[in-house]
Amino acid sequence: MGVLNVTPDSFSDGGRFVDHESALIHAESMIAEGADIIDIGGESTRPGAADVSQQEEINRVVPVIKALRERHPEIPLSIDSRHSEVMAAALDAGATFINDIHALQSVGAIEVAVEYDVPVCLMHMQGTPATMQDNPQYDNVVQTVLDFFEQRVEACMRAGLDPDRIILDPGIGFGKTVAHNMRLIQNISTLKQMGFPVMIGVSRKSMFQTLLNRSVDQRLAGSLAVAQFAYFQGADYFRVHDVAATRDVLTMSHYLVQNETD
Repeated sequence: MGVLNVTPDSFSDGGRFVDHESALIHAESMIAEGADIIDIGGESTRPGAADVSQQEEINRVVPVIKALRERHPEIPLSIDSRHSEVMAAALDAGATFINDIHALQSVGAIEVAVEYDVPVCLMHMQGTPATMQDNPQYDNVVQTVLDFFEQRVEACMRAGLDPDRIILDPGIGFGKTVAHNMRLIQNISTLKQMGFPVMIGVSRKSMFQTLLNRSVDQRLAGSLAVAQFAYFQGADYFRVHDVAATRDVLTMSHYLVQNETD
């Protein structure tokens, strides 16, 4: 899943693809590099990010989705949003996947997911983007995330969402310390025991600044190391900025696993 932020303030590439043509060029590049899904977001969810209006979010993402759908009808397009109105507008424009950091807890979000019957990624987050890194605490982060997913899956299924449409994301960096992040990454196989596909998004995140003292543009090696570890733990979806390099690592990892089983 290639990341396409059409925002002025995302942590890694804010402002680079905010205009229509730059966004399309970048999406085309990620598709050429082997992205299976393009994840399009119009609201920054970096720590401390301010909210934007739903209309502004719609204005940012819908033209890009329409253009990409016309150019690449075969490529799944994901709307990265926590707002039901944005989800619906994006799906009407041609998106085929919902990636929601708020796990369909916003008013009307479950109803949109059920109505459009598309895959949905439910992510765990403590707090909101504006507050989530203000001293996050857990007694047991893995168990807390498991309990949260059990509650959200039950709520979604009760509302009529097909369980085969559900994907889980532990929310690395969303209301977690580096220690919490590492614990969750080490327990992807535990999350997999719930019986749902798991998505991992660690690409270029601040944990690599803390652990490796690397700036945003120097975090590829760390991101790839975690992607490979997550693959061996059973992760199914990888949300990344660096598509070609990640695809190479995952392809080689797949060959290694296949050779072990042949």
